[in-house]
Amino acid sequence: GINAEYGSSGINAEYGATNYPQEKKLIPHGLSVCITSPAVFAATAASSPERHAEIAELLGGKPVRKEDAGKVLPEVLLEYLHDLDVPDGLGALGYSDDDIPALVAGALPQKRVLGISPIDATAEPLLRSMLTP
Repeated sequence: GINAEYGSSGINAEYGATNYPQEKKLIPHGLSVCITSPAVFAATAASSPERHAEIAELLGGKPVRKEDAGKVLPEVLLEYLHDLDVPDGLGALGYSDDDIPALVAGALPQKRVLGISPIDATAEPLLRSMLTP
């Protein structure tokens, strides 16, 4: 998938993750992956709607039509994230539109991550849309 964990982990100086030392603020890798996952799967669903629908069914416990996978899977993921009290999006971590260029700049060099994406994830507008708080 596509994610912005590398770009988001060190840019924000405001957010202090629970149970992490507060001297140096950072966003843990897993948290940034979780927070960006609904947008990532909404963007990648068209590349493999059957697989996305299957994941949504497994996580949500209800049948999902493949043409609805891009909408349903992010909704199911958001339900889990809310149930687990995960902050709601990058905006909840203190990011704003002003941070978008730095987040994009941090994500674009991650060829290992972007190279395995099922869609063209190297376009800045696509990454920008996924990172908008």
